[in-house]
Amino acid sequence: MSSILFIAADAREFTGLLTHWEKVAPLHLPVHFARSGRWKGREVFAVANGAGADRAFAAILLAPKASAICNIGFCGALDKVLDIGDIVVATEVLCGTQSWRAAMPDTPEALEGPVVCIDRIAQTAAEKRNLRQTGASIVEMESAGVARAAEDLGVPFYCIRAVSDLAEEDFANDFNAALTPDGRFSVLRLLAGAVSSPQVKLKELIRLGKRTTLASKKLGDFLAATTF
Repeated sequence: MSSILFIAADAREFTGLLTHWEKVAPLHLPVHFARSGRWKGREVFAVANGAGADRAFAAILLAPKASAICNIGFCGALDKVLDIGDIVVATEVLCGTQSWRAAMPDTPEALEGPVVCIDRIAQTAAEKRNLRQTGASIVEMESAGVARAAEDLGVPFYCIRAVSDLAEEDFANDFNAALTPDGRFSVLRLLAGAVSSPQVKLKELIRLGKRTTLASKKLGDFLAATTF
């Protein structure tokens, strides 16, 4: 039976998916988070190595070889119809002048469309409107690296994401300033920045925490009903 490697930026993006796995065990790799398990009779791996396409690419080179690679996680909505927790199945990844086609799994009903991969958090509604001009429905930071690695390895590439912020909203917190060189977000930097405006910035962090919890659960349930 073939195996699947799931790649994300952060361990929280795997929370919902891992509830559907059996025999989950630590996978000892030089990355931020790695687990192995069994799912639908298949060997599966979950690896998170921080935000960014280069870190995702590097994680795949360190991970066990798999028959297919699927990029999962949270994303920002560019399409106004998308709500928190909605799932988008990528048909294509756009990154600058490059693009990669994504394989299409057998899934429950969901929005399908292009994904745009950039090297930063899309902080404002204005930036999201500009990115929407590419034709993409969502924005995130890792899929181009995953697509490139899958292409190099000659294995199918999938990308399935759950919305954690909306197309028409700005972030009050500066998440790009809080992103550290290892691809993680500094909680201390975010909290220090939130002190200046706790009624806005701290509330936003709490709200985002709730949103990502919901998005992770919906993503895990969606993947559990998906056939690769």
